[in-house]
Amino acid sequence: MAAYRRRGNNWQVQIRREDHPPLSKSFKLKSDGERWARTIESAIDRGELIQASGTISTLTTLADLMVRYRDNVTPKKRGAEVETLRINKFLQHPLCSTKLKHITPPLIAQYRDDRLKTVSGETVRRDLTIISHAFNVAIREWGVSILINPVTRIEKPKPAKGRDRRITEDELQALLEGCTKSRITYLAPVIRLAVHTGMRRGELLAMRWEHLDLEDNVLLIPQTKNGHPREIPLSEDAVRVLRELDPQEGGEVFGVAANALRLSWERLRNRVGLSDLRFHDLRHEAISRFFELGLSLPEVALISGHREPRMLMRYTHLKARTVAQKLNAICSV
Repeated sequence: MAAYRRRGNNWQVQIRREDHPPLSKSFKLKSDGERWARTIESAIDRGELIQASGTISTLTTLADLMVRYRDNVTPKKRGAEVETLRINKFLQHPLCSTKLKHITPPLIAQYRDDRLKTVSGETVRRDLTIISHAFNVAIREWGVSILINPVTRIEKPKPAKGRDRRITEDELQALLEGCTKSRITYLAPVIRLAVHTGMRRGELLAMRWEHLDLEDNVLLIPQTKNGHPREIPLSEDAVRVLRELDPQEGGEVFGVAANALRLSWERLRNRVGLSDLRFHDLRHEAISRFFELGLSLPEVALISGHREPRMLMRYTHLKARTVAQKLNAICSV
């Protein structure tokens, strides 16, 4: 029930409900305050959310929240395309039709458990991270009166353990051979460059001809995952792949959307019987090969873009046989 207090020449109206953050607003006339209080309390009873300004929020359901987040927050991120796909997929879930006021930790936990039946824990963690951030933005920046972020009250799946999947030469050849049976011409050079450079998928697709110096074997990556631009050295193998693509004066090297590459990659790996291989495993393979070639930690970090040695070592999976050969070479001196 609303409370009314006289403050100077104004009337201050306060609304306190157990299931809703407190709201207050000042009016010249008490009758205006009473009218506002009736409107707000009726809206709360209907399950609608009230903004901190005392107006009824346009965000009624979880779908409303996620659509606004997708359209206003996601585009500012470097991984906007992938995140948009994730949100669009989530919008198809029945949970999104639930009113925001009724989204509770148990409901989020049920969504988590349902998703874990069909996808990995790491995928669910990423989905929950997006949903949680959407709630935080709504509370902190959009003035939506939600008591708690329900995602923060549940246990998230544990982070995935670091993969130690190495791709063999036979598997790499199988992939490249599979590319020859496809009409998609960009896939083979993308795969070859991933193994030769250790670049992330997004970095490969963002490559521009004007950032390449094929005489000095250097590539500028102006935008990276960690926000720090870097120049990387290119091997002769990498330069050879790029020269085969008919270098231009400017523009994107591949001009391919991330989702198109993802779908092409998935079809290729399934076709050649390597369904357990992820595109990101090619980056792991490249970094491991750099170390096996004898490059130092700073040299590999220069290429990979890792700023934390601990994170870089997660990508490193040296082969015991290769190290044994080096030890034997040292002992024979």
